[in-house]
Amino acid sequence: MLVEPKLKTLLELVRTSTREELVWMNGYLAGLLERPAESTAAAIQEVANILQQPAPSKPAVQKITLAYGTETGNSKKLATDFAAKAKKAGVNAKLVGLDQYRLNDLSKEEYFFAIISTQGDGEPPATAKKFYDHIHQNGAKLPQLKFSVLALGDTSYPLYCKAGEDVDEQLSKLGGQRVVPLQKCDTDYEADAATWFSSVLQLLSGAAQPAPQAAVAAPAKKLHSKKTYTGSILGNINLNDRGSSKETYHIEIGVEEDVDYLPGDSIGIVPHNPQSTVNAILSLTGINPSVIINHRNEALPAEQLLRNRLNIVYLPERVVKQYAKLVQQDIPATRIGLLDLLKIYPVKDAAQFEEVIALLEPITPRLYSISSSPSAHDREIHLTVARDTFFVNGECKRGLCSDFLSQHDENAELDFYVHRNNQFRLPEPDADLIMIGPGTGIAPFRSFLWERDAAGASGRNWLFFGEQHFVSDFLYQTEIQNWLQTGTLHKLSLAFSRDQQYKIYVQHRILEEGRELWKWLENGAYIYLCGTRDPMSTDVEYAVLQVIERFGGKGSRDAINYLEDLKAAGRFLKDVY
Repeated sequence: MLVEPKLKTLLELVRTSTREELVWMNGYLAGLLERPAESTAAAIQEVANILQQPAPSKPAVQKITLAYGTETGNSKKLATDFAAKAKKAGVNAKLVGLDQYRLNDLSKEEYFFAIISTQGDGEPPATAKKFYDHIHQNGAKLPQLKFSVLALGDTSYPLYCKAGEDVDEQLSKLGGQRVVPLQKCDTDYEADAATWFSSVLQLLSGAAQPAPQAAVAAPAKKLHSKKTYTGSILGNINLNDRGSSKETYHIEIGVEEDVDYLPGDSIGIVPHNPQSTVNAILSLTGINPSVIINHRNEALPAEQLLRNRLNIVYLPERVVKQYAKLVQQDIPATRIGLLDLLKIYPVKDAAQFEEVIALLEPITPRLYSISSSPSAHDREIHLTVARDTFFVNGECKRGLCSDFLSQHDENAELDFYVHRNNQFRLPEPDADLIMIGPGTGIAPFRSFLWERDAAGASGRNWLFFGEQHFVSDFLYQTEIQNWLQTGTLHKLSLAFSRDQQYKIYVQHRILEEGRELWKWLENGAYIYLCGTRDPMSTDVEYAVLQVIERFGGKGSRDAINYLEDLKAAGRFLKDVY
């Protein structure tokens, strides 16, 4: 308990802070408390030392560029917050997205700070791809540049923060001077990001010396890595009816302990490679399945590595390039499976294949939105998984993890971890929700509705759902109709694209319901969007923008600003993939 003077100070700070400032403080304090005790004390003292330093009348550096590359909006939010803080400190911070950045300006920059996330197999976000390619291909020297990079990532993935690392390394190679160490952040990034920006402000004030050229600041050490749970399959049913071209599985996982998660979170699963593919590779290369091979500090039999640890299904281009160099073949830059690669460009013998194994990267965990509720489903985790099917050169292929999960029988065991999504949380119980989730995008909203129903939340709920056919593809139809009857769900808008001559999608229903949707927004409703990134999420966002223009009576610029304000206030949230 705080002593009375400290309690009064805290209450006054809370009373006078905005919601965004409270969210930042919450994340910062949570990050501090996850550090070991001595690290926490050092971090607090570091910030205290900065705050106690007398501020100069003018900062030593008065103009910077703060650029961001983002996929989900986290980098942009951090950059926006930091730009505002820099301006309060007397620094003119030019804020720009890397997709809008004029590449020729880089040779004129003096102080350049980049915040960039990492996607997929270590790739930069789409908004930063042009900038990323430019600095790696242009080769123009940047001797005048002073820079630092804040890299966002997820330690669950083997190439965590790779895009940020690449940008940091390349700017240094081009002659830039690293003035603050590269800071790598995990998903709970607030505390590490705040520490990085404190160092930036300290530098700009003239109180710090440039960082060593190879310096890298790791994220705060965690007391524990992500906890792994082991569950057993309670049920695995195909939600699609006969006649559907799709397979969407409702999977229930029972766990013998409490699982710490909230609605909006996902679980991470590392799938196993198909045994038939592994057997074919072992046969083709002649390697002994039992031979022990060291791979990244782990010694396992070759068969176990290929089955459970290594990505062999679709190799990134960088691995294909390394393979081409090893077998001394000219191989086109492409993504290809290891088995096909071995068939077309074979290795000499089993010994050379052991060298190939050293090139392979770990299997990337796949994330699936949790569709159950901690309040309603006790020690169960529910998933909604679409079995992915596609064709490569006329051959039918299946998604690795969705195929892996769909084939699990009852009582089979499954390991997973919880992936927190603090940017996709339920609001206050009395707030209205507009949920847009076509296809498997309905998963988190099933969780939301079960949770709000269990809690007796008073806020209204409106669901937009879409699929191909009403008869065969209406996922969770019985549950949704029950929620309508009981009043948990106040409004339902459906779009079945193939049930009429012209295709109808959720964005069309949004426009049709525009007048009512605008009233909900003006009444303080929150919009949540989940599903495929392209083109669905782009089309939905454009439809919402049209509603704001048409029914809000706003010009295009004012409508854009209104939507940006919704995002900044946490009232337009996306979880897209």
